[in-house]
Amino acid sequence: MNLTNYYWWFKSAIPPRICDDIIKYGLQHKEDMAITGGQGRDRDLEKQPLNKKEIKDLKKKRDSSIVWMNDRWIYKEIQPYITTANKSAGWNFNWDWSESCQFTKYKPGQYYDWHSDGWKGVYKKEGPTKGKIRKLSVTVSLSNEKDYEGGELEFDFRNNDPYKKRNVRVCKDILPKGSLVVFPSFIWHRVKPVTKGVRYSLVVWNLGYPFK
Repeated sequence: MNLTNYYWWFKSAIPPRICDDIIKYGLQHKEDMAITGGQGRDRDLEKQPLNKKEIKDLKKKRDSSIVWMNDRWIYKEIQPYITTANKSAGWNFNWDWSESCQFTKYKPGQYYDWHSDGWKGVYKKEGPTKGKIRKLSVTVSLSNEKDYEGGELEFDFRNNDPYKKRNVRVCKDILPKGSLVVFPSFIWHRVKPVTKGVRYSLVVWNLGYPFK
């Protein structure tokens, strides 16, 4: 798929008060260890938790803490920007469902290496996600950029084409608190290790039926 825009951002769009409310709300809940999609998509981790080897292998790829949120007031703040970005960037993807929001905390040394948010195949579980795929991803910066160092969000526009040279760009556009970026879920990206302080973010994946 040829893209004119690989991502679309909004600077300081979410009010600081809302960012603080999301952080406060997230910190009131029990944290879970973040996993990658392949390990959690079709597995009940409460009944079948990861073993030591799986945890060790996981932390080579991703190391952070998360809390799941699905509160209407959070979606109300974010979803209008998804609609605007989808149109303004020229993607015009058909989507109709947002997954649970993922509140993420990155402490010093924590990171998420190169990955894309898209699954292989469609969701099979009964419900509003069945038969759909991730189409648009959103990352909201909840922290003040002065509260941490490192933790840069980077995109690789080469994606899955092995014949292209790596084309990495740091997304400096969303450093100010309350900024957010929307991008197609198949775009490769990473969060570099935080070196000082704590970085809080909110991620939302938005689904639709497969591209035709």
